[in-house]
Parts: sequence; structure tokens; C-alpha cells
Amino acid sequence: MKPNEHGLPVVFVHGIRVSGTMWRPVMELVGADHPVAAPDLPGHGTRRGEPFTLPGAARAVADAIDELGGRALVVGLSLGGYVGIVAAERYPGRVAGLMAMGCTTRPRGLFGAVYRAAARSAATHPAVGDRLSTWGFRRTLPGPVAEAMVAGGLSCEVMPRVVEAVARMDPTASLSAYPGPVWLVNGARDPFRRDERAFLGACRDGRLVVRPRQGHVTALSDTAALARTVLDAAAVTADRASYHAVGESR
Repeated sequence: MKPNEHGLPVVFVHGIRVSGTMWRPVMELVGADHPVAAPDLPGHGTRRGEPFTLPGAARAVADAIDELGGRALVVGLSLGGYVGIVAAERYPGRVAGLMAMGCTTRPRGLFGAVYRAAARSAATHPAVGDRLSTWGFRRTLPGPVAEAMVAGGLSCEVMPRVVEAVARMDPTASLSAYPGPVWLVNGARDPFRRDERAFLGACRDGRLVVRPRQGHVTALSDTAALARTVLDAAAVTADRASYHAVGESR
């Protein structure tokens, strides 16, 4: 797709075991008005086999931002949301705004134990895990969205390392360190929203959006609505960036 050169760039960050292709349906709509990119994180997609680390994942986001001009709205779902939070803390000069979806919980206690067990199970027999994941996506998501999820290949073997990295991070501390605008977007039925109020309270400039009748992965189901949310966030982020630029020039 040929990106529009005038809008604020948008970098999309994928979830666990999938790749940047998961964002293609949304990017086709957002890309009409904004330069867009969706990098593969270490251990995923074209980078399958590389060790996953959160600093390495955040670096992949920063590199994608640099390729689009040096400032961008970052949009991430699930793992992509956690990576976006880390990138915002580490590279606030590059991350103009952050939309973190389906990632407002700390995977600890019983929830964390279940999360780790599911990751270990998928990694023990990754080929089986990949097939089950493909089946699940195709069963729960509209056809084009499901195919985008699997188009870049699946990497269930990376899941335990990813889960451990996410479990060790302190997302609220990262959010409190980031000065830019943040959108926390959750499906009403998403189990990863249980600490959303604490995450919102940690943001310096945050807002919470809860989308009715949607779950974790099914947040991608209504591509047009999700694209509108991204476009609205990009417009607000661009306006704020312009305001601060004018203020600094006086």
C-alpha cells in the first residue's frame, strides 16, 4: 500500500505468536490517511527464532518509527500493547501517542499461573499449538481478519519467554514515566482488563475506552470501528504535537 505522506505516522504492534500481518485489515483503512508500519517483533514472523526480549521488541518499534520519520502514534494489542508501553517509556521522543489494547492487567497470582501454563503447553508441541491457534482465529474472527492473523506464520514456541518477560515488567511505572497521551482500549469481555483503573491512574494523560460485547482477540472483529478509533487518536495526538510545537517556538 502507498502511504499518505501528510498524516501522523502510525506503528502497529502485534500480539503473541502472530506477526505484523495481523494488522493488515486495519492498516488498509488507516493507511489512506497516514503512513503506517507493522514490524515483526523478535521471535515472531520474519524474525522467528530470534530470542524475545522487551528491550529488543521496543527497539523494533523505535526502528519502525524512525523509518516513518521519527514520530508516530503506537497502537498495540495484547503483547503489542505491553511492548508499546515499554517503547513509550524508553523512547518518549519518538512515541507521540500510545494506544494500548487488551493489556491492562498484571499477569500474576492465579491469572499469571494460568497464563504461564497455557504458554508452556503451546510451546511443548508448537506445531499443534500453531494449528489450534489457526483454528481458533478462524472460528472466532471474520474471514479476512482471521487470515491476516495467520498470514505471517505462527510461533507458539516463543510464548513462555514472552510471558515471563511480560510478567516481570512494571507497566504502571512505565506509563507514569511517559508524558504523552495514552488510550487504554479494552473489550468489555476481555480478561486482560482487570487492572484497567490502576493503569489509567498511572497515566499522566490517559483515557479509557471499553468496547461493548468484545473480548480479547475479537477486538479486531469490527475493522472499521477500530480504524475509526485509531484515526481519532491520531488526530488528537497530532493536534497536541502541533500545539506543543507552537508553544516551544514562542
